[in-house]
Amino acid sequence: MSRTYAGARLRRLREERRLSQAELARVLAISPSYLNQMEHDARPLTVSVLLRLTEAFGVDPGFFSERDTARTLADLRETLADEVAAGRVSGADLSDLASRLPAVAAVLIELGRRNQALTERLAEATEPRGAATVPGPRSPHQEIRDFFYRRQNYLHEADTAAEELAAAIGVRPGEVLRALSARLTARHGVRLTAGGDRPHRYDPAERVLHLSSRLRPGQRAFRIATQLALLEYGEELSRLASREYEERSVTWSLARIGIANYFAAALILPYRDFHAAAEDLRYDIERLGDRFGVGYETVCHRLSTLQRPRLRGVPFAFVRVDRAGNMSKRQSATGFPFSRAGGTCPLWNVYEAFAAPGRVHVQVAAMPDGQRYLWTARTVARRRGGWGEPSRTFAVGLGCEIRHAHRLVYSDGLDLGNEAAATPIGMGCRVCERLECPQRAVPPLGRTLAVDENSSTFTPFPVTGEGPG
Repeated sequence: MSRTYAGARLRRLREERRLSQAELARVLAISPSYLNQMEHDARPLTVSVLLRLTEAFGVDPGFFSERDTARTLADLRETLADEVAAGRVSGADLSDLASRLPAVAAVLIELGRRNQALTERLAEATEPRGAATVPGPRSPHQEIRDFFYRRQNYLHEADTAAEELAAAIGVRPGEVLRALSARLTARHGVRLTAGGDRPHRYDPAERVLHLSSRLRPGQRAFRIATQLALLEYGEELSRLASREYEERSVTWSLARIGIANYFAAALILPYRDFHAAAEDLRYDIERLGDRFGVGYETVCHRLSTLQRPRLRGVPFAFVRVDRAGNMSKRQSATGFPFSRAGGTCPLWNVYEAFAAPGRVHVQVAAMPDGQRYLWTARTVARRRGGWGEPSRTFAVGLGCEIRHAHRLVYSDGLDLGNEAAATPIGMGCRVCERLECPQRAVPPLGRTLAVDENSSTFTPFPVTGEGPG
């Protein structure tokens, strides 16, 4: 069994809980000197210490796994792409930084993003009118996506508050709409009406919530639940958003909406009931949708949030993409390294889903670092309902590390122990380390191309055996 050295994570956990080494040592029933050695990677974490940490703080043992540095390492590779290409920084340097000094790595990543944003703004300001411009800085929507990404897609305060409200008003399968509508009317004097050219519109002066007649029952419930969140927990939503964004800014307003949407999902699908059903049905997405009366994408999104301490579900990564590869949703409770630079892997089964719409596709995929994931993917379509109006079609993917795969119904019949059967994928050609991939669209970072006019290869961008040139 390999030893686990995770001193930086252990130290960060202790500091987040505002404990001294002596206090944490008492909790773990070890000496302060032993704890100090583990925090400085002089000794590995033992199984007994891991179990006590799990019991005391509700953290998954995977929190201390070296593989959970994959996300940080991937972000570092993107942030320092030019330095890697020029040979000033090696992959080993980045790996060491991500595993031993994750807090420093996070600061470096953030500084890199700020520098990129400033560079792009300067380029836009100095570009002659009419000329092509570089992409602008990250949009507020991207900021909000990262807001949830940093929290592993779980907001404890909002989740528990929504569950308490669900219990108070009697939210249960088959009676969700009735319970939500009654609460909205009795507590807030809001009248519901059907019609309009928008999915929903709330008139605060008249206290009327207009809902489109085209919405399905599950969609109607979600809109009502979101409005309840804004009316009953408005101050809490503002407080949570103000922790990171300037009050009344566009990003702050989007954060309030995003948290309200999270609250709505937790209200319709209360944590304990939904978690119990997910475990009972072995995370069968379609059966969960039938039981709770919600759509496929809603179930996937809620499954990706089941990370409550001491009552965790399978840690999932959740993604939604279109046919062109645009990633409109990306959340994760795992270390799965999503690309921030666009251009995800074409060998990933989320793209195969478009070839057979409506069918659940299953794939065991292996990342370049050897970590394997079980991915499910299926298309979802949205129509406004009128003749000639184009539909919106997406592929929704849900994936977990292979160590959790046996808990999913989708693993039945698969040889999860056969590493050779996994499909090799990467986080996008720009930063992927797979040199022999026939699908590679751009040259690999930090490698010298092998250019020979007298021969060709099946690999699109062959490289020499040397490092950066």
